[in-house]
Amino acid sequence: MKINISRHQIYILLLSLFLFLFVLIFSFGLLIPEGKEYRIKRVEMKKALHEYRKYKTFHDETLQTLKDLQSKNRNIITAFDRTFFPARFEQQHKAEFSSLKIAKVKRAKDHEGFSVYEVNTTSHISSPTNFYDFLDALNKGDWIIGVNFPIKFKRDGEMIKSSFTMKVYTNSKDKNATASKSVAK
Repeated sequence: MKINISRHQIYILLLSLFLFLFVLIFSFGLLIPEGKEYRIKRVEMKKALHEYRKYKTFHDETLQTLKDLQSKNRNIITAFDRTFFPARFEQQHKAEFSSLKIAKVKRAKDHEGFSVYEVNTTSHISSPTNFYDFLDALNKGDWIIGVNFPIKFKRDGEMIKSSFTMKVYTNSKDKNATASKSVAK
């Protein structure tokens, strides 16, 4: 029995065998090891993406909190940047007192990056409620002011003489300028 295979069929059979061997060698030599690396890198990528999403969520929440606080406390933030003018202070709060005198503003010790000025005041009021109205007005005023104790009240005829010390807090312009220069470098 003679097998009759043509030369054309032998070439196709050899070519098919060569391609089959090439695919096997390519698969086991390159694709399977790269597939293992791909799975390892895919797991690492999922971990990194999860961590990124966690930090992105934290960033978004913190940013929203910052914007809410900035809009809520806009007056306080701008009050720190304003310069204290005693004459303007007297003019704004003259309505609460029959007379208001502010002693010379002296520079106190800086406190945590803020310039602190000590102001001694003497005033004449008709009733203690005027003084409490003044304290409420300070909270809504143009500057960040802390009234120091003791507050001295002394009766002077029909009027009450009060004297107290205030501390006015403002941003240290020179410290902010040097900080921004060091960041810029």
